Amino acid sequence: MSTFDSTKRPLPEILSDIVKAKIQLPDFQRSWVWDDQHIRSLLVSIAKSFPVGVIMLLEAGGEAKFQTRPIEGIRLSDTSDAEFLILDGQQRLTTLTQVLAKKDAVETRTEKGKEIRRHYYWNIEVALEGGDRLEDAIEAVEEDKIRRSSFGRQIELDLTTTQKECEQFYFPCDQTLNSDAWEVALHKYAPEKYERYLQFRQLVLSAFRNYQLPIILLNKKTAKEAVCLVFEKVNTGGVPLNVFELVTATYAANGFNLRNDWHGDENQNAPGRHKRLCKEAILSQVEPTDFLQAISMLHTLELRRADMDAGKTGKSVQPVSAKRASILTMPYSAYSKWADKVENGFLLAAKFLRKECIKNPRELPYRTQLVPLASVLALLQDRWLEPRIYQKLSCWYWNGVFGELYGSTIETRIANDVEDLLQWIDNDTAAIPRTIADATFSPDRLDTMTSRLSAAYKGLNVLILREGAQDFFWKAKIRELDDEELALDIHHIFPQDWCEKNGIKRARYNTVVNKTPISYKANRMIGGHAPSIYLEKLQTHEQVQLADAQMNTIVESHLIDANTLRADDFDNFYKARKAALVKLIERAMGKAED
Repeated sequence: MSTFDSTKRPLPEILSDIVKAKIQLPDFQRSWVWDDQHIRSLLVSIAKSFPVGVIMLLEAGGEAKFQTRPIEGIRLSDTSDAEFLILDGQQRLTTLTQVLAKKDAVETRTEKGKEIRRHYYWNIEVALEGGDRLEDAIEAVEEDKIRRSSFGRQIELDLTTTQKECEQFYFPCDQTLNSDAWEVALHKYAPEKYERYLQFRQLVLSAFRNYQLPIILLNKKTAKEAVCLVFEKVNTGGVPLNVFELVTATYAANGFNLRNDWHGDENQNAPGRHKRLCKEAILSQVEPTDFLQAISMLHTLELRRADMDAGKTGKSVQPVSAKRASILTMPYSAYSKWADKVENGFLLAAKFLRKECIKNPRELPYRTQLVPLASVLALLQDRWLEPRIYQKLSCWYWNGVFGELYGSTIETRIANDVEDLLQWIDNDTAAIPRTIADATFSPDRLDTMTSRLSAAYKGLNVLILREGAQDFFWKAKIRELDDEELALDIHHIFPQDWCEKNGIKRARYNTVVNKTPISYKANRMIGGHAPSIYLEKLQTHEQVQLADAQMNTIVESHLIDANTLRADDFDNFYKARKAALVKLIERAMGKAED
């Protein structure tokens, strides 16, 4: 059965229904953004009877229930119930409503974005020249209907009364659909112009009054997921809809403001969930969609377990899902049940990450891996601190990082991880999570790992800090220095200048193998010197004063062979450190050989 139909409707009829609020917007539609130039161009196109594109409407009252709002500038009455929702054509319909069907000044903007309020007129004499002159015939005047020059000192055009409009032969665009009153005034104030006006009415006004808008109408049986997909495919704004906006519009129909629940309500001085999460710096990157995904997985997991308890098998069993379609069909009752638990799950995830030595957003390998972690912790609560459970969580986490499995298309993976992890935690004989089974780390990956933005690069840096790496200058553990907010960064062990002078290729010396976290102070002293020279400078500095053995211990805390460093032996240094880093990663992944 077809879920849509195509037809045509007269422009005046469409605008009348908009003014009566029979046609409204779904709340996920963005605001009207057209500028003055777009307005003029649309008016000219219709005056020339050119096509201006198809309008897509959705019949209200079906499965796809959304909170609605009228087009900008239209006020709702107590009996204003939407019959149709605009999916495509908002900018065009809003423009035509503002200019043709409302008496107020049009709130728009210049091409440079400056906000302006304008009334639009046809210069009738110019319009009667037809053709390209129609573009010059549309004039916009200030909100007070006066056009001034010489920095406002001189009045060029005064249209403040209907009499002045008639005498100067300027037709107000807001009279386009019904000009009876204006014609009576023209008879009274400028009867000699009436014959010319009739030519204008036939040439321009009749084009608007007879204009037929092509309409694609989706009926009320159209599924919500289909509505959202269609909107994204055809909407001329070209901006993909965020699932959070869609769910917000859906829940608003139930009287619940999801946007305020997440972002907070300033009027009520009530912080939202996001602000509460941001008390943990590591959670500042959590998006509202992440939060909804976590709730969706717990909701669908609950349904899945109920299906399995009922003896269902195969495709009849609800899958655990974080996919868009599952979020869109998730009832408000599910959000209400799980939201507080998921919020606590994210806060517990921050505690887990602190134990793994990940404290701030720049160290976080994958934001997306927070979602399954928070979902699992929402159910485990304080049980995650049990050594057996914590070890499994840690193993899963680092396999995701070094397997580099959370970079893209992760909806299926995170759903699998939630179910797999919980089963593995509750039953030692259960299959290991698929992320652990899928994850592999090739030692050669270290030879290409140069971007500090990559998840594995960040993860390796964290592991080095977790091992207790000490700063070359301050002698303290770098984790402690970081807590004191001293300037820290990742720097070359064999300096770049030294490597260039000694013929070592950038592709080799610029990898993570030749980098380690040290303080700004230590890096300044290293400069471009050979390691043998800068080590001596560091350990003999008046604030340091270390013996060779003591300095070697600090160097080795970074998994660096001190002897190769003191010998300026890059090749053997690189080989030894690469092997040490591989062992460190394998231990974290639980895949180290005995």
